[in-house]
Amino acid sequence: MKISVLLVGLLAASLAYGEPTCPGPSTTTLAMPSSRPVSDPAHPLSSVSGETKPLRDARMGWWRDAKFGMFIHWGVFSVPAGWYHGKLVPGFSEWLMHDARIPVPEYRQYAKEFNPQGFDAVQFVAAAKSAGMKYIVITAKHHDGFAMFDSKASDWNIVRATPYKKDPLKALAEECRKQGIKLGFYYSHAQDWNNGGAIGLSMPKHPEREKGPWDKAQHRDMDDYIANVAIPQVRELLTHYGPDTPAILWWDTPKEITKARAAKFNAVVQEVRPGLIQNNRLSNTKDPAGEKYFPGDTETPEGFIPPQGFPGRDWETCMTFNDSWGYKRGDNHWKSTGTLIRNLCDIASKGGNYLLNVGPDGQGRIPKESLDRLAEVGNWMRINGSAIYGTGPTPFGREAGSFSWWRRDQKTGKPLFISDWKWRATKKPGHLYLILFKWPANGKISVPAFAHQISAASLLADPLVNLTVIQNDRGIKVSGLPSKAPDPIASVIDLKY
Repeated sequence: MKISVLLVGLLAASLAYGEPTCPGPSTTTLAMPSSRPVSDPAHPLSSVSGETKPLRDARMGWWRDAKFGMFIHWGVFSVPAGWYHGKLVPGFSEWLMHDARIPVPEYRQYAKEFNPQGFDAVQFVAAAKSAGMKYIVITAKHHDGFAMFDSKASDWNIVRATPYKKDPLKALAEECRKQGIKLGFYYSHAQDWNNGGAIGLSMPKHPEREKGPWDKAQHRDMDDYIANVAIPQVRELLTHYGPDTPAILWWDTPKEITKARAAKFNAVVQEVRPGLIQNNRLSNTKDPAGEKYFPGDTETPEGFIPPQGFPGRDWETCMTFNDSWGYKRGDNHWKSTGTLIRNLCDIASKGGNYLLNVGPDGQGRIPKESLDRLAEVGNWMRINGSAIYGTGPTPFGREAGSFSWWRRDQKTGKPLFISDWKWRATKKPGHLYLILFKWPANGKISVPAFAHQISAASLLADPLVNLTVIQNDRGIKVSGLPSKAPDPIASVIDLKY
């Protein structure tokens, strides 16, 4: 009993989990706590007030089945590409105006150079589709306030402020419809460094970046900004791109978004597109019980994979291909194809979605390094995608790793989570998938006990291989595996039941 209590305490105490750039056996990462259990299973936390579980399950169905999406951070920030006055500025390129304290008139000059003649909506959507992605989320407006669409609420947009004079979101919406991909919009509703919204971060863990306005042109009443810029732009995004677009509204950094202000945004969504999927970043304000007034539909871990997912909640890990979200000239720290595939498998095994970001350059071109890796992930998905799409989390759990009894983070003192990268598991009705990162040299693999009787086993990459299954109350043993792994990154065994 004392051991069980201690384990629970260790799990609850963990605070942060780092994504391994090159995952391998026994990778050490920090731990992130799972979300609190849903208090009313019949009415899960949702962006729709009072929504029942069956209605929520139906509304979230396509998103849960998709598992894999493309994030696109693109805007006028792709012109300076992280450089200012000949110097590379540390941090994310889309934060350049904030981090370099660039005055509004000077920053706005970048729009005159933003003429992305290389943008091709067909290529953008095809790149996502070829990777096996089922949806796209693009930055309609990031924190610099620049709208990537034709907005009547602010002239600071790609149609009116640049020589390009076209709305790329319209082209993307049309092409996504043709190719059968869902399209969502990211919208920075609070932070806006050009139109007078909040300035700085909403997260207290970065107090060094919590800086106020640096240009008197940024001073504006927050409610005036919300009423005359943000809400009108949200309404434009909800009404100008067809009844099926956006499929997702992805809010970000809700600084100064009180309960009352969040209610105004949510009222527009429920009026124009009731039931639209929203993430959990509309507002950080909480009720007396400590729950968000506007919990949204999805948890959004950024840059890390929670070791145990978020039981009782839909969730989506967003990650970059390299070190910046927006295009940053000289950032060549690309994640390998192996890392991307392992991340996808790890996330799916914990019940989440993977939103992988690309940063097009100022000409509107996705970097070749990203395109090459997307195609390679797509090759893997064409063979093994059934172990990802429409699946639920592992019935086991211990295969992902465990919390250390003795190793702790030096800064927080919290227990470390020690990842294990030998295998993962996903499941859906009639199928239990074993995803093997480390191929067994003896042709056998054993996994814990499973509630259903296994009737057949096969390799997704080579269904003709004859596998043998022995199952009892102690577990499942699969033998007859070939000496060489079908795939050097991850091979999948399909156990049918």
